[in-house]
Parts: sequence; structure tokens; C-alpha cells
Amino acid sequence: MTNPSDTPTPSNFIHDIIDADLEAGRVVNVVTRFPPEPNGYLHIGHAKSIVLNFGIAQKYGGQCHLRFDDTNPLTEDEEYVASIQNDVRWLGYDWGEHLYFASNYFEKMYACAVHLVKEGKAYVDSQSQEEIRQMRGTLTEAGRPSPHRDRSVEENLELLEKMRAGAFGDGEHVLRAKIDMSNPNMLMRDPLIYRIRHATHHNTGDDWCIYPMYDFAHALEDAVEGITHSICTLEFENNRELYDWVIANCPVESEPHQYEFARLNLGYTVMSKRKLLQLVRDEVVEGWDDPRMPTIAGMRRRGVPPEALRNFCQLIGVAKANSTVDIQLLEYAIRDVLNMKAPRVMAVIDPVKVVITNYPEGQVEWLDADYFPHDVPLEGTRKVPFSRELYIERDDYLEDAPKKWYRLKPGAEVRLRYGYYITCEEAIYGEDGELKELRCTYDPESSGGSTPDGRKVRGTIHWVSAAEAKPATFNLYDRLFTVERPDGDADVDFQDYLNPESLVVARGYIEPSVVDDADDVRYQFERQGYFWRDASTDEDVLVFNRIVGLRDSWSKQQKKDEPKQATPKPKAEKSAKDAGAKASSSDDRPNKRPASYERDQARAANPELAERQVRYGQELGLSEDDADLLSGDMDLAVFFEAALVAYEHPASVAPWIVNEVLPLVPEEQTVATLALSAEDVAALVKMVDADRITTAVSREVLAAVLEGAGDPETIVAERGLEKVSDAASLEPVIDEVMASNPDNVARYREGKTTLLGFFIGQVMRATGGAADAVKVREMLERKLGEG
Repeated sequence: MTNPSDTPTPSNFIHDIIDADLEAGRVVNVVTRFPPEPNGYLHIGHAKSIVLNFGIAQKYGGQCHLRFDDTNPLTEDEEYVASIQNDVRWLGYDWGEHLYFASNYFEKMYACAVHLVKEGKAYVDSQSQEEIRQMRGTLTEAGRPSPHRDRSVEENLELLEKMRAGAFGDGEHVLRAKIDMSNPNMLMRDPLIYRIRHATHHNTGDDWCIYPMYDFAHALEDAVEGITHSICTLEFENNRELYDWVIANCPVESEPHQYEFARLNLGYTVMSKRKLLQLVRDEVVEGWDDPRMPTIAGMRRRGVPPEALRNFCQLIGVAKANSTVDIQLLEYAIRDVLNMKAPRVMAVIDPVKVVITNYPEGQVEWLDADYFPHDVPLEGTRKVPFSRELYIERDDYLEDAPKKWYRLKPGAEVRLRYGYYITCEEAIYGEDGELKELRCTYDPESSGGSTPDGRKVRGTIHWVSAAEAKPATFNLYDRLFTVERPDGDADVDFQDYLNPESLVVARGYIEPSVVDDADDVRYQFERQGYFWRDASTDEDVLVFNRIVGLRDSWSKQQKKDEPKQATPKPKAEKSAKDAGAKASSSDDRPNKRPASYERDQARAANPELAERQVRYGQELGLSEDDADLLSGDMDLAVFFEAALVAYEHPASVAPWIVNEVLPLVPEEQTVATLALSAEDVAALVKMVDADRITTAVSREVLAAVLEGAGDPETIVAERGLEKVSDAASLEPVIDEVMASNPDNVARYREGKTTLLGFFIGQVMRATGGAADAVKVREMLERKLGEG
């Protein structure tokens, strides 16, 4: 079984237990299980358990079983069985031949029940459910024995046989374990182990009318399958005593042990199957796979990559205490994956027409546009049409714009991404006061963003050609609830906190290049967010789901609307590997720097900073956002300029500091607190620009510098991290990757050419990110095409 995770598996207390068991010889072959009940769709909390259990099997060379705890025919369905298998496979895991059902063991479980009766350790109770509850006692008061507790073995056996034969109705009798009615653990006060249910079972049909209780069945299933480490969430901690009692008192094949870890609680959602089912039945959402749901099916339909969920589960780790995970960490994990694989394209979601009055009518230019920025080790370009009539975003124009508005306004000049400079001459409004059209002129000598006179503009906006663009619908998904813990108040219905803007449907346009792309391509719509095509829609209709925005706009709005945060955000780890997303877009940066208004205040108080902002933009040619960020704090500005002294390439140094260094700065601190010099940064950027190391390796070196391993040149030399570009070194790695993935090689040669990215990723991973991605692509295309 291969390990699909893209993030190394961190050690945890479960691993420590297993290590000790292996070392002491208590366990030889590690066997875990993922045991869902087929009574609903899996959610992200289950994903944590899947990654943990299958990950343990992979780490220790053992096996993980997929087992359905199907002991309640009233709530279980084949639909859920199929969906669960689909979800586990989609996450990247395979149980091989180890697919099991609790119902397969019903005969063995019944034999164990008979054994307990014969041993005087179980009895048939004829009380009602309410009577049993009343006599169980309280936390401070012992329970009272049932009047049927001392029935003879013979009578109990006879009643149990009649229960199985269907002689009684639901609820007339139950089978209880005879343990201790005064036990402090109320679960041990003669717990129920069988009940009567006249219902058709999805797997056994009408063969049975009595069904084992979960606590009894679960322990026996683990024993039958030889599970060595039965890992549950913390709510089953009290159940462990009963689990051990069942194992100790029944004739079983093995003696498994139960261990508990903290379940996943995620902010701004609910994780209860009952409440999720309520959302589906009340038609608050479109179904279990609604992209707003925390179900794995919902996230798959939304477009979340499976590796992002795996990485998220690795990032949050395995703990012993329950806590609520900030949803921003999930969003970061998604962005972190998409940033390095999503091609950039242009889409206009809320369009307003622009007419370029001095552009020739009927003329169409096809401009070159890159799919990826320079810091993503992928290549590719496409052609985008440019014509007299365009669409831009409505909010990229403002009539009464403030001083620092750098997009379109009357008389202002901006750059069209990949295109020309345009100047707004006139705005046309309808009778309803709505903006209908903008009349602009263009500078024909400004193609590609440069002019003969060398002038620069501070604003760049995206656009699409009105004639050639394709109409599209955009599903703008957001958090389903408006508060972090919607089910945290018992006196308030959790649905009262539903976010009315969790889905906003917009209709706009997208560049035509996407039409012929594979359905599974995920895009970054420039300045908008990450999207992918909704697979559930008609093939001839373009519908795109927003997977996640480019940055967390929610927290900024919450700060504006609420006087105080209910729960503080967790601080990020101080490592390059675990830092925030590294998108080339300035909008896709972790919130680890002063807010915009704080930077403005700093410049208002210090004219020197204000002067630097202007100089960074006009003289150094930095983007508006980079100039803003680097001039918002004197320590950061000094650090940036010190790096320029060592390597005078502001276009490379500035984005590297913004995207790679700033996310490492702890909250309430400055870049001066990092164990990192400006000269170190300059050396790293210089090596990247010289093509000596890859961007991925540069992050590894940065982390090593912060850990005190030395200067960048020394680290690269000692660890052999220089970029591998020669074919002789790359060929055996590529051959090994292809040999390990014969099915994907066959699929590629059958026409699934989008798998090229998969193979590139595998080679990059095998070389620790040191391989020359361009050379790898070239060699893979040749070798894969030879079949």
C-alpha cells in the first residue's frame, strides 16, 4: 500500500504506543480499521480517522480494514455503503481484500451471547426501556437490579432462542450483560447487548430479528479480524471498560486494545450526522454532496483536492484533548495545494462592458498569457483574444474614487492584464442609475505593460473579450454558518445561525481557453479565487464552483461586525514548510502582517515610509500590493532594502520576501525577530534566479537557515540540493516512477494526458523538489509517448 499523503506524517502518541508494542514484542503485524456505520455520508471528521488509521498501516507496513458497523437495520442503507467506499478511495486509500461487515459475524456474535448466558454473565430482561433507564441510577446513586436479573440459565437460554426465532415483538425483551449495577461507570451497569428489531437488514435481509448493540459488536469485530490497535474518538473513552470486559469474557480469537484520540471539531460547521441529515431533509442544502456541506462528497463536488484534505489532517495532528480547529487552517491547506497546480485564467463574475473607442472595429488580437507565475514549477501558455469590446469587473470602476484607488475611475489609466494601458473617458449609466458601459481609449504602444516613455501605472485589472468570451455561471460558496460554533448554545437552534450568503450565484464570462480543458482541471481565476467546473451539470453548460477564495476575507468582515472574537486564532508554526499559502497573487497571502489600515497609519505617522511606498512602485516597479506591504513597517522596509544591496533585483526579492518570509513572522512581531538575515534572503533569491535551485528547495533551505543549519550556500552544498537538470540523473528516477504507476501510464497513453502533472509531481517528490521541472516535463512527454 503506497502512501498518498503529500505532507510527511508527524509522530503522535498513537505512534508512540505502537512503537512500544512492537519493541516489546506484544505486536508483530500492525492491523487497524476504519469502522463507519453506514447511516450517513462521511464528513471531514471521518477523514481525520481515515488518514490516521490507513496512515498507521502504511507507516508500519501493516494493514487497515474497511469495516461497516451495520448493526442497526433501521438507519442503514446500501447508498451509504457505496458512498463510504467511494469517499475512502477518493482520499487515496485502498483496503485491498480487507472489506468487512459486522453483519458477516452475526452468527459468531450470537454464539458469544449464548456463551455469556451459560456462564451466568448475561440475562434476558423483560422490563421496558423506561423502566431500565429509571433503575440504572445516577452518577451519585447506584443502580438497582432488574427483577429478572436472577433468572436461571435455562430460562434465559429459552427466552433468547425465542427472541431470535421472532416470537416476541420489538421492545418486549432485551439481553443484558450481568456486570455491576453499582459501577461508577454507568455504561457497566448491566449494559444491553441485544435488542429485538423486526426490520429488513441491507446485508442479511430478514435472517435476523435481533441485533447486537454497538459496544458488544464492535469489540467482537475487532477480535475476529485480529485488530491490534482499535482507535476511537474521545467520546468512547468510557466505553473502553466495557470493550475490555467483552474481550475478557467471550471466546475470541485475539485480544485487541482500544485507544482514544481527540475528534475533529471544525469552526463554522456542524459535525453531527443527525444535524447534517436535518439540513438535507429540511432542504437547507441540496443534498449530502452540497458543496457547502462538510461531507467528503460535498468537498469533492466543490473541487477540494483529496491531497488537501490529507495534508489538513496531518497539519492538525493527533491529540488527546478535544478542541475546535480554525476553519482557516483547512482553507490554507486547500490553497497551498491549489497554488502549486492550478493554471491561472481570467473570468469576470460581475461584468460591465468596456468599449475601447480608438481600437479598430472588427479586429481581434490573440495575446500570449502565462498559465503559471514564475514561482510555480510548471509551464504553459494560452492565447487570449483582445478586441474593441471587453468585460471587466463592475467593482473595478469607481466614479468618486478615493485618493488611493488604483483601478479605473474617470480620467485614470490602468493596465489590462497581458494587454494594453487604457484610460477611462466616459461612464454611461441607465435610467435606474446602474453603470451600463465604460468608454475608454487605449495606448497601442503599451502592449505587454511597457511603453516607449517608460511610464508605469499602479493598477492592473483582468478582463475578457466580449465577443469571444464564454458565458458561465459561478457558484460562490462560503461558510454555511455565521458563527464558529453554531451548535454551541443549547437554547438556540443551530439553523438560526445559517449564513444567508453561503451560496451566491453569479453570471458572467470566462476566457475561451477553458472550453477544451479536462473536467477535472482546477483553476485560479485571477484576483477571484480557486474554481473548478461542477461535474454534476450538463456538459454544454459552464458552471464553476468556487473552492476557496484567494485570501480569508471572512475574518476581516468579522472584525468589522463584531467587537470581539469569541475564540482567538491559533498562531502559525514558525517553519517555512508549514507557513501560509504561497500564491503569486497578492490576495493569496496568510494574514501575518499589519492590516491595510495599520500600514496606512504607519505611513501617515512616518513620511519616510510614505516616500518608500511611492519609490517602490515608481522607481523599483513593484506591484501596488508589494509596495504597500513592504512600506508598512520600518523594520520590513529596512530588511527589504538590505537584501537589495546584496542582490539588486527588486522584481525577484520583493515577492520572495512577501510570499516566503512574511508568513513566518509571528503575530505582534516584526521581521527583525526572525533568525534570518537580509543577506541570506538575497543569496536564496539569487540561486533561484540563477536556476541553481528550485522554488521548492528554496523553502527547504529557508527552513534550515531558520533552524541554525548555516548559510544558504553551505546548506545547498552539504545537502546536495542544486537543481538536477542532466538527463542521465533524471532518467532512472523517471523510469522508476513510470514502473511504479503502470495503470496511470496506460491511461496517459490512452489519451488521459492530464496525468502528466501527476507524473511530474511524483518525480519532483522523489528528488526532494530538486529536479528541473521543465526538463522533467520534456523527458516525461517523450517517454510516455513512446508506448
